[in-house]
Amino acid sequence: MNRLGTSGVEVSALAFGAAAIGNLFSEVSGEQAYEAVQAAWQRGIRAFDTAPHYGLGLSERRLGAALRAYPRAAYTLSTKVGRVLEPTTGGGDDLANGFAVPATHRRVWDFSADGVRRSLEDSLQRLGLDRVDVVYLHDPDDHAEQAFREGYPALEKLRGEGVVGAIGAGMNQTAMLARFVRETDVDVVLCAGRYTLLDQSALTTLLPAAVERGVSVVIGGAFNSGLLADPRPGATYNYTSAPQELLDRALRIQTLAARHGTTVRAAALAFCAAHPAVASVLVGTRSAAEVTDCAEQFAATVPAAFWQELKDADLLPADAPVPAGDPSQGPSQNPSHRPGPEPRGSGPAQGAEESS
Repeated sequence: MNRLGTSGVEVSALAFGAAAIGNLFSEVSGEQAYEAVQAAWQRGIRAFDTAPHYGLGLSERRLGAALRAYPRAAYTLSTKVGRVLEPTTGGGDDLANGFAVPATHRRVWDFSADGVRRSLEDSLQRLGLDRVDVVYLHDPDDHAEQAFREGYPALEKLRGEGVVGAIGAGMNQTAMLARFVRETDVDVVLCAGRYTLLDQSALTTLLPAAVERGVSVVIGGAFNSGLLADPRPGATYNYTSAPQELLDRALRIQTLAARHGTTVRAAALAFCAAHPAVASVLVGTRSAAEVTDCAEQFAATVPAAFWQELKDADLLPADAPVPAGDPSQGPSQNPSHRPGPEPRGSGPAQGAEESS
């Protein structure tokens, strides 16, 4: 388990992203969603992430129901604020926003202090749990002023009151996340899609700033929405059709991985986990089979010679951290992860004690 910043919250090195069980792009049955969470638990995953945005609350309801089968102190749960769900009678579905659910609610952007508290209270009701451990400001790209002036102070107050154990921001960009790291006292930032085998933009400013400030980073989108999971014509990159240049690059990486007896999926996950700022790699899965595959790939050995050849072929920056030490340890050991300073305090949102 890795601690988030100076908080008392800990996360497993591999985390379960629950957007998919909120019917991301296509329907997932309730049974399938439960089995995915159950498989994650069986594979030692103890960190789970959700948001009101995912399926208009469906992800939170399903995740909360599945997690109630386990001791609350044994796992870490994160959700997000910034979109308040308002009931609507317009009908139709939510596919325009990416989720195959009835449009029973509409999302209202709200990073005010009242909006943050209301969103969290609503999330707790949907989850059916008495607390979450981590709360992120969710996609404040177009709401920076309110997020920094009102949303972040509200989260800081909730943390000070012991309502949550760790706070941060989650985005698909690096510039504003770096600003959160430099200008606030966040414990963690969730960076999606910007630190992968195909996009290392977080390596320039965000990750060095996080190391300097002692802020943890959770990496999402390790597969860039699909291209690095299965490089092939028609694969998606950042939720749209992959450009030919990136497809060619992914296929080259896949060829090198096969030559070294590993897979592009294992390499993608290992790369994300190797940076010293990274506390956890968050993977979205929609079935027990996908969870099992991700856990196996995450624990797999990625030979040191593969990383060297990747850099020699200019497929990875020369200064990009790669798994260190004995390769047989596997990326899940993350031996380079810094121990960090002493925790701010355990409080009611202390993370799990079990090892990942």
